[in-house]
Amino acid sequence: MAAPTDPRVLVINSGSSSLKFQLLAPADGTVEATGIVERVGQDRGNASITAGDRESTFEGPVPDHKEAMKIVERLFGDVGLSLADDRIRAVGHRVVQGGARYSQPVLIDEQVRWDIHDLGKLAPLHNYAAVDGIDGAQALLPEVPHVAVFDTAFFTALPDAAANYALNRELAKQYRVRRYGAHGTSHQFVSEAVSSHLAAQGRDVSALRQVVLHLGNGASASAVRGGEAMETSMGLTPLEGLVMGTRTGDIDPSIYIHLHRQAGFGAEEIDDVLNKRSGMMGMCGMNDFRDITAAVDAGDEAATLAMDVYVHRLRKYLGSYSFVLGGLDVIAFTAGIGENVPMVRERLLTGLEGFGIELDLEANAARSKEMRVISAPGSKVTVMIVPTDEELSIARQAAEVAREIAG
Repeated sequence: MAAPTDPRVLVINSGSSSLKFQLLAPADGTVEATGIVERVGQDRGNASITAGDRESTFEGPVPDHKEAMKIVERLFGDVGLSLADDRIRAVGHRVVQGGARYSQPVLIDEQVRWDIHDLGKLAPLHNYAAVDGIDGAQALLPEVPHVAVFDTAFFTALPDAAANYALNRELAKQYRVRRYGAHGTSHQFVSEAVSSHLAAQGRDVSALRQVVLHLGNGASASAVRGGEAMETSMGLTPLEGLVMGTRTGDIDPSIYIHLHRQAGFGAEEIDDVLNKRSGMMGMCGMNDFRDITAAVDAGDEAATLAMDVYVHRLRKYLGSYSFVLGGLDVIAFTAGIGENVPMVRERLLTGLEGFGIELDLEANAARSKEMRVISAPGSKVTVMIVPTDEELSIARQAAEVAREIAG
């Protein structure tokens, strides 16, 4: 447990209509306060904070992220905390798109702010909101280092063969079209946690071959060898790859043209269909896996087909990434579905004994919030559940930048 005088980092995650925040100690992950401001940009918003056994809420207009940060300041005061606390040594900002330039967390100056805004062309729903959140937080905490931690950073060093599309070279260069990936903070945190866990058991992890499956409403896979990312499923945008809660994942690009020609859909409507009206929701009318698994157990045909499509796509990526890595040592599940839905893990891995993957069904079915192994003792491939903690990762990276600045 962090001491009362230990340094703290305020982590900010600004979405298009929300601002999530967490105050924590990077040394051991102790969370002092956590909360969210919702419906940013609307006349009627709401917010809440939890700090131990103390809670507070807010309802009222939240016109922009600058005002959202003022509400955060008010909520902190409600629970006996202060943003002026000198224990707050850094503010870590989650930024989705860092392009090919930002492979590490960086202190936010005018150039970095401009770059984040410019990269909004690649992630308009995320980066512009991140800039607004940065502006709001800097206005309240001008003397504290503000650090950008990029979701794409872990994947900036992807091999060229993995990072490039077979698109016209000049077009790709002009419009910065390449595979950037996403969820990189989570993939890095989980892969490092796996390596640390196995190293403590005496295993050589210098060339450890992992497939990390970050399965939430947004979902992505990565292939990691010796701590370096070799592949990832998301591409220019988070639409590519696995089946997700409302996104299609991989799809024939000509379907876009087909919907335009045959259904008369414009670009915005096609974007809406692919990102918000497809995936599990589009196939069976549900994207909460508690509802989906219950429907599958009840014999619902649409839910069963959706689950089959979801698992089939996962298995394709697991198989292809095993070949990319030249073999497989570890499969790590993380995020809401990866950590909490035994049905997905069991359906994905059952029948793969010939590839050295043997699941312990009892361990797989057990509920726990701890990192754990769920493969059978004789399995050649270790299967693990590793709870992700992106906020802690952001806090630690921001704290490190702040220490470097302080000298």
